[in-house]
Amino acid sequence: MTQVPTAAVVAVALPALPEVRPGDDLAGLCIGAWRDLAAAQPGLAPIHGDVLVVTQKVVSKAEGRVVDLRSVEPRPEAVEFAGRFGRDARQVEVVLRESAEVLRMERGLIISRTRHGFVCANAGVDASNVGEADTLTLLPEDPDASARALRDRLVAAFGVSVGVVVSDSFGRPWRWGIVDVCLGIAGFAPLADLRGQPDADGRVMHATVVAIADEIASAAELAAGKTSGRPLVLVRGAQLPPGESSVTAQVVMDPRDDLFR
Repeated sequence: MTQVPTAAVVAVALPALPEVRPGDDLAGLCIGAWRDLAAAQPGLAPIHGDVLVVTQKVVSKAEGRVVDLRSVEPRPEAVEFAGRFGRDARQVEVVLRESAEVLRMERGLIISRTRHGFVCANAGVDASNVGEADTLTLLPEDPDASARALRDRLVAAFGVSVGVVVSDSFGRPWRWGIVDVCLGIAGFAPLADLRGQPDADGRVMHATVVAIADEIASAAELAAGKTSGRPLVLVRGAQLPPGESSVTAQVVMDPRDDLFR
């Protein structure tokens, strides 16, 4: 493959990474994996407008955002909730610590708002695909900053302007199933604001704002899957909106605009 056909978007998982641990050079691992992909398929060498999607799990591991449950002393509220629903009280405690606001605790699940402003299950605390028993990963302290740091290294290594998306799996209200969304971004704006533009019939759109970065994250998840051990995906061909790159500043909704609260 040498180029993407007109109006096509391609998502290709990069080669698997070794188990990422705190302090590892994640940017160096990304650069190496992309070079390996390009060596096998020269048409996939980095070009302007490419986006590298990196799963939150490896970002959190590299940044040391992990918790050893053996060091956690749960509060009485965590013990009571865990006992009612067959949960690990230590994990409940970590979720409560990571929650800026608990919105609902019911049926063994905690829905909370994180310090970043994300509303999600268990404050993004996760025990899956961690690699070690009694270990949890937390969301990065600043996913946008994580994305910027990765992008700076990629641009320096390859000499072309690429974007970076840090992705994670979120549920959706009133719908079963999870999809990958963008937690952190660098190199392009996360939203395409189509308000004021005509639609296909010439009518002016008044409310259409497309979550481009979330769509890219979801496309990447289709290419990588959940259990492949391939946390890096190249997405090529998406129309990237120019502008500020920040999920927390541009995508996270101000609670005052939330009609469901």
